[in-house]
Amino acid sequence: MNSDLSIAVLPFKNMSSNEENEYFCDGITEEIINALAKIGSLKVTSRTSSFHFKNKELPISEIGETLGVTTILEGSARLAGGVVRITAQLIQAEDDFHYWSETWDRKFENIFEIQDEVSLLIADKIRENFGHFELEDHLIPAATKDINAYEYSLKGNFYKNKWGADNAKKSLEYYQKSLELDSQLVDSIIGLADVYSFLGMVGQMPFQEAWMKCNELIEKTLELDPKNAKAYYQKGHSAFFTEVNFSKAMEFGTKAIQLSPNYAEAQQFMSFLHVLSGNVEESKKHLDIAIGLDPLNRETLFFKAYFDYMTRNYGPAMEQLAACIEVNPANIPAHSVMVLALLKTGEYDRVIHYFDDIDEELVEAEKTGSIALAHAFKKDAENIEKYKKILLERSKTPDGFTYDSYVFMMHAVCGEIDQAFEWVENGIKNKSSLLMLRYPDPMVDILREDDRYQKLHEQMFIATVKATTKSAKKALLDESSAEEYKKKLVDYIEDNEAFLDPELTLRSLADQIELHPNKLSWLINEMHAQNFNQFINAYRIERFKFLALKPDSSQFSILGLAYESGFNSKTVFNTYFKKSTGQSPKAWIQAQ
Repeated sequence: MNSDLSIAVLPFKNMSSNEENEYFCDGITEEIINALAKIGSLKVTSRTSSFHFKNKELPISEIGETLGVTTILEGSARLAGGVVRITAQLIQAEDDFHYWSETWDRKFENIFEIQDEVSLLIADKIRENFGHFELEDHLIPAATKDINAYEYSLKGNFYKNKWGADNAKKSLEYYQKSLELDSQLVDSIIGLADVYSFLGMVGQMPFQEAWMKCNELIEKTLELDPKNAKAYYQKGHSAFFTEVNFSKAMEFGTKAIQLSPNYAEAQQFMSFLHVLSGNVEESKKHLDIAIGLDPLNRETLFFKAYFDYMTRNYGPAMEQLAACIEVNPANIPAHSVMVLALLKTGEYDRVIHYFDDIDEELVEAEKTGSIALAHAFKKDAENIEKYKKILLERSKTPDGFTYDSYVFMMHAVCGEIDQAFEWVENGIKNKSSLLMLRYPDPMVDILREDDRYQKLHEQMFIATVKATTKSAKKALLDESSAEEYKKKLVDYIEDNEAFLDPELTLRSLADQIELHPNKLSWLINEMHAQNFNQFINAYRIERFKFLALKPDSSQFSILGLAYESGFNSKTVFNTYFKKSTGQSPKAWIQAQ
């Protein structure tokens, strides 16, 4: 999915002598990604896919093609003696054309100002080169006054993003240290909530305790930052898994996307919800957006496999799940769906031995449940009774909800239709954690033949969220004002020959004609059908042509004439000249 307004921010290189500063470079990268992601008109590749290229020396054109973006941001950071040096450069991916670079030397205590300055400059340069979008005056607010709390928060993010129970617990310690220094640091609060929900879902903490802590932190986040998309995403998960409330899950998932359209995880979640409710078309839309934003993330690819499984495309689902498991053999959700797909394709004996080489502590419920289902499909009466008894006993334990959901599927596979529906009705009453996950599963397709199925399905998957349609973008200037400023702009450019300033930017020109940069960007795009650089460089090319045809021009080099015309880069001059005339500067002069 290519878009002219698209960018991937590659992990900033650590130029410090201390390898421990890796967390700082990752943090800088992530902050810039998050800042740019706030710009709704700009497609920003998610962190996971960008970080796939960390420490890999690949051609920029290949990275751009893989991620489906036109622009790449590369950078580096060096932290020493309380001073940070940051360099950044923007590259047009298709032809590896470097069209902007900058270096900053600042005190580390001013890190938020640096990040905001860098993000705004990057966004400005993308807008100048590719087209209009609106920018806020600031993209990164100061997160805290305590720089040590911020460092701990960065370290928490660093380990949380590595995933795995051990790394999650390490990140938890850093977030807690951060909050001891600043109890209102939002990034640490929501990061800690994320860790608790993860530990609860993978069985490393009691489920109810983990989600109780998570929900407390979510509410605290929203008190401090009412527009925090991550908090609404987590509220959606909590509504689904702890309240068994599909309507609320949809509401919160929708809110997260409204606040952050580039939030790949929220797009995945919405795809998941829609496929469960049977709205396959809407599920596919969100899935395609998630893949476009985060094409290399194994979590995104897991949701693609889950979509295939739920739409009964078992072959592609198993192929993708196998790829996820190859990268991470401890990917429990991928294993769980894989055995279900194997059962649906008749691989019963393979399922019975599927978990033999996997740590049973991690997959105890999945192993017991899948073996039970395999025997049910084989109509092995003795083992059916044996495993039913095991599942029922373990389902009565405090965290026995996974076993309990396998009891439901066993009823369906064994043809015990009334018992299956009784389980569902009790699940609705008792808010069974996995009720909405299991009820639409292909494993219980036999229930769809019963009149009760659709009635209960509608009861569970009612969504009161109203679909939001994007309204047409409002013009930033009315018709008469647009005409007035169009004339003012052209008069100023021509009378003052502003295009001869090689350092001219959209913002500096906006100041000169006393118009907000957002409005000037809109004016140039709407009234001249060009982006800022096309508009200004057209004047520069005409000046070059004028100078090149003067009788005394032969004493100057072509590049010298280009510089006299306002260009400050040989590559930029040659690129724009050829686009404008279809010829190289030398060929054009000879033709004249």
